[in-house]
Amino acid sequence: MRTRITELLGIRYPIVQGGMQWVGKAELASAVSNAGGLGILTALTQPSPAALADEIRRCREMTDKPFGVNLTLLPSLKPIPYEEYAWAAVEAGVKIFETAGRSPDALMPIFNGAGAVVIHKCTSVRHALTAQRIGCAAVSVDGFECAGHPGEDDIPNLVLLPRAADELQVPIIASGGIGDERGLAAALVLGADGVNMGTRFMATREAPIHQNVKEALVGATELDTIHLLRQLRNTARYFRNSVSMEAHEIEKHKGAELTIEDLAPLINGQRGRKVYEDGDVEAGVWTASPVSGLINDIPTCEELIARMVTTARQILNERLAVFA
Repeated sequence: MRTRITELLGIRYPIVQGGMQWVGKAELASAVSNAGGLGILTALTQPSPAALADEIRRCREMTDKPFGVNLTLLPSLKPIPYEEYAWAAVEAGVKIFETAGRSPDALMPIFNGAGAVVIHKCTSVRHALTAQRIGCAAVSVDGFECAGHPGEDDIPNLVLLPRAADELQVPIIASGGIGDERGLAAALVLGADGVNMGTRFMATREAPIHQNVKEALVGATELDTIHLLRQLRNTARYFRNSVSMEAHEIEKHKGAELTIEDLAPLINGQRGRKVYEDGDVEAGVWTASPVSGLINDIPTCEELIARMVTTARQILNERLAVFA
């Protein structure tokens, strides 16, 4: 499957593993890359820039294929040394970066100086155009279906992808709502050059999270997620559990008077980390998308990617035959 994304990134298939907090570690990233996609290490999963450099070295011991590093630039209760993380990855030889959240403009000199490819994740066409203007080599267009932060426009990928394809010259990766071969085929038809998957890769054997979380995704439906933080214009999609529902009730009660301090004890990232490590899916909030409704098994990354590519080809050939 040769597309502009496979050519740009030097990968076999146009399938990218999203950068996920507490999930994007060497075990998963190397497995995705070895299967022909692009694995991504999540920088801020590591406690320090030095630890990130160690994780990059560990990943390189597991694969000789390309992999990247995600750096998500979001508001934080304590300052994060983004530049130090960027330098640590560059000095460790990383040539592919996925950025998200705020514009990576301030970090572009670091990336450009290393000759690195930057893929910026955007939730709107206007942000994608800005990413293209500042020199990002590709954009990951993040539809309303995504886990984590979908932006504030609520535009699903059925509209967002063709809109982006109409406006952009750089390659486009479809992100949000992609969980199987049908999503891959549809994204390519809508104008994308590849797909980004997060939630689906959580439910793989190599994902370094507790089996209980993977089984929760298998047992969930497309209705088992919820949005929080909308009043604060920092909307985030989480798995629907007792903690996210408690936060939702606080939001309803507080209304316009809501502050981040009202929710901080519930949405604390360390509580989410315990979910992934200890397997108590009610211990905190954790991100997932409605793609959970499409997850019925826990394959290896190689099995998942091979199945997606083979069946997407069949789907596209069958649909094209309608017009023959």
